Amino acid sequence: MSLIPATILTGFLGSGKTTLLKRLLSEAHGQKIAVIENEFGEENIDNDILVTESKEQIVQMSNGCICCTIREDLRETLQLLAAKKRKGLLDFDRIVIETTGLADPGPVAQTFFMDEEIAETYLIDSIVTLVDAKHAPQQLNDRQEARRQVGFADQIFLSKTDLVSAEETDALIHRLKHMNPRAPIKAVHFGEVPLKEVLDLRGFNLNAKLDIDPDFLKDDDGHDHHGHDHHDHGHEHGEHCDHPSHQHGGHGHHHHHDDDVKSFVFRSARPFDPAKLEDFLGAIVNIYGPRMLRYKGVLYMKGTERKVIFQGVHQLMGSDLGPQWAEGEERLSKMVFIGIDLPKDILLQGLEQSLG
Repeated sequence: MSLIPATILTGFLGSGKTTLLKRLLSEAHGQKIAVIENEFGEENIDNDILVTESKEQIVQMSNGCICCTIREDLRETLQLLAAKKRKGLLDFDRIVIETTGLADPGPVAQTFFMDEEIAETYLIDSIVTLVDAKHAPQQLNDRQEARRQVGFADQIFLSKTDLVSAEETDALIHRLKHMNPRAPIKAVHFGEVPLKEVLDLRGFNLNAKLDIDPDFLKDDDGHDHHGHDHHDHGHEHGEHCDHPSHQHGGHGHHHHHDDDVKSFVFRSARPFDPAKLEDFLGAIVNIYGPRMLRYKGVLYMKGTERKVIFQGVHQLMGSDLGPQWAEGEERLSKMVFIGIDLPKDILLQGLEQSLG
């Protein structure tokens, strides 16, 4: 049986998760989706579409989708669904897990890595984060959970952009990119977002593609560092940025450069020494793991003609051999780290010392 893809849907309170889920569950898209809903959700989807008196946790929709509220832990629910599928009691092609508005998606993602039985049945596809454009500036200022959700995302959907000005939307996008330059950001109306933009994004695939917003790799003066120094000290919020969202006053945009979720990029044209890098990353993950949200890299390593692809969530890290470096392709390591108050200098220095 091939692995069942799982999408983790997270987002701010009121950002439209329920609207999107209703659409996933009720539309005739020909896919059988099992939605696992955290019961502590602020708005239970079943009030609207699951008019049922039964105490059964798993409800089958007319279009073949399944909705399931979690009363015990996620692992048990995933195992139960897989067992029912194996026995032919349930038929579904994929699962979507909705986390509550204030949840940290990290532990949910970790479940798929840590538990062998789960890892043999399911494949985590991506973490999709919904951001409410109207309330985001305030929520990002006030709630670390909201900032963490942005840091974890493989794809960010911006809802309610029609309620704010174009300038406010631009400032918000700029701010989100500093937190997470990996995730594409798209403004959507949830009644209409195509399902192909929500499912099968393969954000957790260890593939050779490392999407970092290209503007993020440029300095604020618009110059690309590429090819000057052998590493790029990334560009962090508030470092020397004169974008309007970093100015004080106006639109409640002040304090933006104090976001504790930040990202930075390390690049080098010198190869890594595998043993040194493994020791250094192991030590870093040991100490800072809880504050490391997502990290990913395509690495140029001594001793192999192939790219090495690595990524991690919190303390869990995995790597894989990717394709060969192409003839004439510049061999370059590129890594992006997204985390909470990570010690950028220690990380950059340690990576530098792990080069061969």
